[in-house]
Amino acid sequence: MSQEGEQEQSDRKKYEFRKVIEDLKDYDGSGTQLVTIYVPEDRQISDVVQHVTQEHSEAANIKSKQTRTAVQDALTSIKDRLRYYDTYPPENGIVLFSGAVDSGGGRTEMVTKVLESPPQPIESFRYHCDSDFLTEPLEEMMADKGLYGLVVLDRREANVGWLKGKRVEPVKSASSLVPGKQRKGGQSAQRFARLRLEAIDNFYQEVAGMANDLFVPRRHELDGILVGGPSPTKDEFLDGDYLHHEIQDNVIGKFDVAYTDESGLYDLVDNAEDALADAEVMKDKKQMEEFFEELNAGDLATYGFEQTRQNLVMGAVDRLLISEDLRKDVVTYDCPECGNTDREVIDRRKATPDHTCSDCGTEIEADEEDREDAIDHLIEIAEQRGTETKFISTDFEKGEQLYNAFGGFAGILRYSTGV
Repeated sequence: MSQEGEQEQSDRKKYEFRKVIEDLKDYDGSGTQLVTIYVPEDRQISDVVQHVTQEHSEAANIKSKQTRTAVQDALTSIKDRLRYYDTYPPENGIVLFSGAVDSGGGRTEMVTKVLESPPQPIESFRYHCDSDFLTEPLEEMMADKGLYGLVVLDRREANVGWLKGKRVEPVKSASSLVPGKQRKGGQSAQRFARLRLEAIDNFYQEVAGMANDLFVPRRHELDGILVGGPSPTKDEFLDGDYLHHEIQDNVIGKFDVAYTDESGLYDLVDNAEDALADAEVMKDKKQMEEFFEELNAGDLATYGFEQTRQNLVMGAVDRLLISEDLRKDVVTYDCPECGNTDREVIDRRKATPDHTCSDCGTEIEADEEDREDAIDHLIEIAEQRGTETKFISTDFEKGEQLYNAFGGFAGILRYSTGV
């Protein structure tokens, strides 16, 4: 699969995860009876089953009969789900949620959900039982964006690593043999200065070698490189063209950093916050700028659910643009009298409304079977027609406009259709 295809699948999965997380956050348990388990990919399923069995046994000591029963039922449901897996979980691990949630009128219903292969690896096993499901670690993964190379250096030491989403990963370090500014006795000032410059140059080459080894193999995935250190050093390093030419152009900023050990990598990320925020939405901005150019001066833009859908069906949409914040369902109404088909987009939390046929005026009763997620509906057509799907952030003005002014649906066309 191409890099763009992988990104599209990743964005789709993040959207699916966000929907589930939002549902989970709305659930409440009447006591500490909602169970959440995070399982990393290297944890054997048999170990997890053993842990769940032990928790089930210990839950027998819970004084409240209602809570005791709810927790044990949740653990039994989780244990049943774990039977579907072999020795280890899927890539990046799994998260399991189960518990009796309030359904109104003093009643409860059992909810069990399993999320496989989150966007980032689950780092440690975690068992959580409370009145709410534990979703924060997953929410942080949803916010994770980008792969950035990090370099911090002065003339004494250097560290190289990654920023993956929000996680800083130190990878390589080096210490220099650059002598101090005070020369040893017996050396001329000129000779000492020359030796010192050679040592500095050799150290810069060593740091660049570490960075090149780390960054060049993943240059097509990189969203940028950040360089930090005291003013003279980082400027000399970048101006000297020590980095491989294929990654030199990926440097998106240089920043003053007081420390150049591993802690300096974290300081670099903190100081580059504005540059990172701009980089994250830059791709979205380019998509929306192209959309507005076509909207204002061309004829290769479409927006709104029905118009976008029609263009998708015709195979005319090159890129489908969908707001990340969109949470809508579409209901399809087939008129039994005249055979006309209407569609209505509604808030996903609202009940399915009845509908009046736009052709003959027949009242059509709502049917839950004819309701589905509006984004899933459009993406299914897009995949059949070879159309790319781009999820657009609302963290910038034109992204907000896509959501507020255009209903969250738009597209850039391959050719004009007049629709």
